[in-house]
Amino acid sequence: MSLVSVINGRIYDPANGIDGEIRDLWMEHGRIVPAPKDPSVRAVRVVDATGMIVMPGGVDMHCHIAGPKVNAARKMRPEDRRNAEPVRRTSKTRSGTTGSVPSTFATGYLYAGLGYTTAFDAAVPAMSARHVHEELQDTPIIDKGFYVLMGNNHYIMNQIAAKEPQRLRAYIAWLLGAAKGYGVKIVNPGGVEVWKQNGGNVSGLDSAVGHFGVTPRQILSEVARTTTEMQLPHSVHIHCNNLGMPGNWQTTLDTMRALDGHRGHLTHIQFHSYDGDPDDQGTFGSRVPDLVEYLHDHPNLTVDVGQVMFGETTSMTGDGPVGYFLHKVLGRKWLSSDTEMEAGCGIVPITYKNKSLVHALQWAIGLEWYLLMQDPWRIAMSTDHPNGGSFLAYPEIIALLMDRGRRLDLLNTLPPGVRDRCTLADLTREYTLSEVAIITRAAPARILGLKHKGHLGPGADADVTIYQPEDDLQRMFELPRYVIRQGEVIVDDGELRAVSEGRLIHVEPTYDEACVPDIQRWFEDNYTIQFRNYAIDEQSLRDREVVPSS
Repeated sequence: MSLVSVINGRIYDPANGIDGEIRDLWMEHGRIVPAPKDPSVRAVRVVDATGMIVMPGGVDMHCHIAGPKVNAARKMRPEDRRNAEPVRRTSKTRSGTTGSVPSTFATGYLYAGLGYTTAFDAAVPAMSARHVHEELQDTPIIDKGFYVLMGNNHYIMNQIAAKEPQRLRAYIAWLLGAAKGYGVKIVNPGGVEVWKQNGGNVSGLDSAVGHFGVTPRQILSEVARTTTEMQLPHSVHIHCNNLGMPGNWQTTLDTMRALDGHRGHLTHIQFHSYDGDPDDQGTFGSRVPDLVEYLHDHPNLTVDVGQVMFGETTSMTGDGPVGYFLHKVLGRKWLSSDTEMEAGCGIVPITYKNKSLVHALQWAIGLEWYLLMQDPWRIAMSTDHPNGGSFLAYPEIIALLMDRGRRLDLLNTLPPGVRDRCTLADLTREYTLSEVAIITRAAPARILGLKHKGHLGPGADADVTIYQPEDDLQRMFELPRYVIRQGEVIVDDGELRAVSEGRLIHVEPTYDEACVPDIQRWFEDNYTIQFRNYAIDEQSLRDREVVPSS
């Protein structure tokens, strides 16, 4: 691959301590390389970034872009797709539909158009991994991976109850390797299984999970301990119990404590930060300051936000009881799906309304998290796409974080009770460009353990986004002047110039082979799918990258 350079750009590369310095970048063979020592060496292509802002390619560490629930949502929302602007076929691109749940081709093109070059799907049942790989290979340009659902897996709960840590570790490692996933995902631990048994849910971390003799607390602590011991690049990825319920902040705090110092990432934390009485929506409020205070004192914890944005979207979650709850509250169509002995799923269309006190508070609570967290390295931008809103809303969120006046203008249009129930109106902080680069690039890459993403030092992936400064911050981040992926200019002045496949990123953990016969016997006794058909064939993955355990 030819030598490419970006010259005279104002570089924001927080991972390497570069804060707006004017420098040149050099790229070769898809990586950032040192400047040539021989001054006579010339780049094949030179991108003149004079007066422009240069950042690494964006990293979305939590979104829903592939898998059974995404496809179900596409099928049940034809009105959403009909009303959205489609992606037109060109000499470079194939056609695609957009809306709150874009098609595979459109997803890759839209991420690239924002300057994002990496995205991770947040919840895949291992049994569905074969199809997910097909979808991800059909999603162009971006590098991608996924987390494997395990928090309600029958074999895992059996081993926890039997106090068999060696078998638990072997199974988690085998499941990740077999599915070619990147990380371990827990959704409403124990609660999804109770929902599938009798339509109920767990109320707290010490509720019993019927038939298994375990509690959510045990699932959390044992899986977190195991993933820490395995030295996976990313910690256990946790969707807490009681999502969306008034008063759930206490469950979230209990979850943080239950990790007992082990690494843990709490995802879409906005949906888990609510004050109030679970039986009275009128008591809804924010407890972000309490949770931030605990997080500040516990460096083993990281979060992404799950920012709510006003408008029409689709709620999709591996948390079956949450899907049913939203269906009852909103009165809209609903799909629920169980995935044998692994996971669940709930899908409901939702419109976040700025005249709704609850929805307005959800919007404000997300912004509270960004603005109250003093350490931006432990918080990542997300909308839990599409649950809180589309990933296309990231530029608007950035503008809100960088401009207090813009926040207050919007806050003044919301129900007056919002000011009384959260701290947003009092927060004067405005994000710098360096902080934006951290929460959208450097921090998610570091949290994921991706040493070649989120920075522009030698050896990093040559993924670069270049912005033309504008007074309109939202427009600036919506329309990068250039986007470079693997050293190739793919977006130039808003036009997609090149399309490539992108790589699959996954891990290959080691495990005790002696445990495999026991796992195989259990599969044959309990699953309708054969054990030998469960694992993904390595040869079927065209372009992939294995990230080793540290």
